[in-house]
Amino acid sequence: MTVPSKRILVTGADGFIGSHLTEALMRRGHDVRAFVYYNSFNSWGWLDHADDDVRGSVDVFAGDIRDAHGVREAMRGRDVVLHLAALIAIPYSYHSPATYVETNIQGTLNVLQAAVDQGSTHVVHTSTSEVYGTARSVPITEDHPLQGQSPYSATKIAADQMALAFHRSFEAPVAVIRPFNTYGPRQSARAVLPTIITQALSGQTRLRLGAVHPTRDFSFVADTVRAFVKMAESGSGVGEVVNIGSNFEISIGDAVKAIAEVTGTSLDIETDDQRLRPEQSEVERLWADNTKARDILGWEPEYGGLAGFKRGIAETVEWFRASGHLTRYKADRYNV
Repeated sequence: MTVPSKRILVTGADGFIGSHLTEALMRRGHDVRAFVYYNSFNSWGWLDHADDDVRGSVDVFAGDIRDAHGVREAMRGRDVVLHLAALIAIPYSYHSPATYVETNIQGTLNVLQAAVDQGSTHVVHTSTSEVYGTARSVPITEDHPLQGQSPYSATKIAADQMALAFHRSFEAPVAVIRPFNTYGPRQSARAVLPTIITQALSGQTRLRLGAVHPTRDFSFVADTVRAFVKMAESGSGVGEVVNIGSNFEISIGDAVKAIAEVTGTSLDIETDDQRLRPEQSEVERLWADNTKARDILGWEPEYGGLAGFKRGIAETVEWFRASGHLTRYKADRYNV
C-alpha cells in the first residue's frame, strides 16, 4: 500500500535513533527535514555517514532545541514532528542536571508551543523506559507508576507530562512513544551494549562494567524505527503513551555471554566502581508489555526473544567490525 508523503521534521536527527529514522522516512518517500545540533564543525552527526541518496537530498536545519525561535523556524510547514532531541546519558545527568532541564524539558516545551501556535502539527514525543524506574510489576504496562531515579529520568517524566498536558489543555495532536533500551549500529558507548562490544572487539578480555545483575528489555533499532514510522504515517496514538519493547528481559551479565558467543571471544567481567550508579538510582529491572503497540499501531518486534536479541547483536557487531567504525570509539575509556 502506498503511503501519502508527509512533511516531517525529525529533531535529534544527527543521533543514533534519529539518523536511522531519517533514512527510513526518506526511503519511504517522505519530505524530511533533519534538525541537527548546531556546531562550528558543521557536523551532521551520523547523517554525515549516511548513504549518498540520503545525505545528498536531506533538508538539514542546524539549531539548538533550547532555542524557541529556531525550533519554530524548523517546524514551519511540517505536518509531523518526531521529537527525539534530548540529553540521554544518565551518569552525566548526575554531574550537570541543569543541562537536562534546559534540553529535555525546555526543548520539549519549545516544540509543543510551536505546534500549538502553528495549528495542527502532529507531535510524536520520545519518552524512555527509564521513567518507570525499577519495575514494581512485570511486564511493565503504560499504567505503571513513574519514578524519577536519576536527574535524566526526572526530566523525561516532566517532558512526557508536558506533552500530555498540551494535548489535554490545547487539544494538540500529541502522542508519546516510549522505547525501551534501543541498541544497534551507531549507538554511543555511553550505553552498555556498545561498551561491551567495543571492549570485546578491541581485544580486551576483561570487561570493565558497572552492575551486571539488572535486567533490560533491549529493542533493536530497526524495530524502534518501524514504530516511529507507523506512528508518523498513521497519526495513531494521539493522547496516548505507547511502549516499544521486545517483551523480553535479559540481565547485563547474560547479555555479555550472548556477545561473547557472537564475537567468538572469552570475556570476564571486572567491576569498575565509577560505572556503578548510586544505589537508589540503579534501575534493577525493565521488561516491556507491548500489547498497546500491537493494538494501536499494529507493531510487533521482529527481533524479539533471545534468538532475536542475538540476531540484533550479530548485526551490530558486524557494523562495528566494518571498516573505520570501531576507531570512532574510545573503548579504553569510561564514556560518561
